[in-house]
Amino acid sequence: MNQVADATAAAAAPARTIFGQPRGLATLFLTEMWERFTYYGMRGVLILFMVAAVSHGGLGLDDKTASAIYGMYIGGTYLFGLLGGWIADRLIGAQRAVVAGGVLIAGGNLMLALGSTDVFFLGLLVITIGVGLLKPNASAMVAALYPEGGSRRDAGFSVFYMGINLGALIGPLIVGWFADRYGWRWGFAVPALGMAAGLAQFVWTRHYLGNAGVAAAGEQPGAWKVVVAIAAAVALAAALVMAGVLKIDAVAMAAGASWAMLVLGVGYFVYLLFFAGLTAVERQRVLVMVALVAASVTFWAGYEQTGASMNLFADRYTDRHVFGWEMPAAWLQAVNPLFIIAFAPVFAALWIALGRRGRDLNAAAKFGAGLILLGLGFIAMYFASLRVLGGAQVLPTWLILAYLLHTFGELSLSPVGLSYMTKLAPPRFVGQVMGMWFLSMALGSNLAGQLSGQYDAGHLESLPGLFLKIFWYGAIGGLVMLILTPFARRMMAGVR
Repeated sequence: MNQVADATAAAAAPARTIFGQPRGLATLFLTEMWERFTYYGMRGVLILFMVAAVSHGGLGLDDKTASAIYGMYIGGTYLFGLLGGWIADRLIGAQRAVVAGGVLIAGGNLMLALGSTDVFFLGLLVITIGVGLLKPNASAMVAALYPEGGSRRDAGFSVFYMGINLGALIGPLIVGWFADRYGWRWGFAVPALGMAAGLAQFVWTRHYLGNAGVAAAGEQPGAWKVVVAIAAAVALAAALVMAGVLKIDAVAMAAGASWAMLVLGVGYFVYLLFFAGLTAVERQRVLVMVALVAASVTFWAGYEQTGASMNLFADRYTDRHVFGWEMPAAWLQAVNPLFIIAFAPVFAALWIALGRRGRDLNAAAKFGAGLILLGLGFIAMYFASLRVLGGAQVLPTWLILAYLLHTFGELSLSPVGLSYMTKLAPPRFVGQVMGMWFLSMALGSNLAGQLSGQYDAGHLESLPGLFLKIFWYGAIGGLVMLILTPFARRMMAGVR
């Protein structure tokens, strides 16, 4: 939505509040909570299901193929978020986009629970499109509820952010328990039920949103033709795969997708630097954005090992017995959101305290710290994997320590990156630059799957080698960002 449409929509919203916040925030809080419950709950069992033997109800895929599929799925949710925002803005409005996304997410998870192997992969694609429609547009409507902006909007987003992490916390716990107790299919059926619950409450209570997200900001001629063409191409490809006419090599496809995203990102920044008519100051800020995006790719390539190699590590090499009961491996996926809920206020207070003392770190320094913390988490995993190499299972505390360090890294980088990209972008390119930020997350997530594929269960020595490699990526990347800090400060030209 544009700013005028946001203000008009918010002004038309009912005045009812809860603890000083618009009643519509509760609608969006619960919608996002259930969507994240579904997303992280399913993610917690996804790679474990794909590598499980067919005799145990799994797909029986090798680790490399399963990791490639995992990376493409996670990366695809970020890529389709760009398309989902465009569809809402130009065609159907945010509310309809959220409803359509919820239907697709619930339906896609049912396909995973009920379908054959071919239907399983089609279900992943359906979920990817659904997440792309729902997630960016739910956030956009939160902003539309606060036409005045300011601290009240910040507080509203803080509440909304808690909904995200609450869903991410309980999703792996509940879904992991059902999958462990009743079988893999329940690991996909329960997320479908969760999204259905979130969708039902959204439809039931969306009148509290007023006109926020009802109408598109402005339809472009021919926009529907683009959507129909994309949908037709996806449907044709899916039909050919299910008919056995088209064979897909997931590993090769993941590698091709990474190169395509890299070329797209490089091409866009070349355009900004040389062909967009920017001033000298704006071009300097673009160079800072290039460094931040490169650091973001590196970070997410390591961070998304959470659901890939580290999830396999939890399943295969971690002693999860508690008083004679074996904890589901997916439960360890709930550690990160728990730490985020606990430490996000601490980091926010830290940045405020440093700012008051005139010692606030700029984006490059915070990114450097985030990458180094990521690397330190993988050093913990390196030593844990050496113990596994010696023939022992390790306690979950190794993974918990790694997730704690990764959470500190995420809090140093992710919210900071979102803020600085909007500040550094030339005003007429803010939307496109944010697209590049999400592209960096998509590329990093896809690379995470390719990195995880370097672990070979038949050659266990590959596991400490993988974790050590990611440590060096984080440590070297972090040191580079710290070295660039004084140069970045000058090139930001006053942006703080």
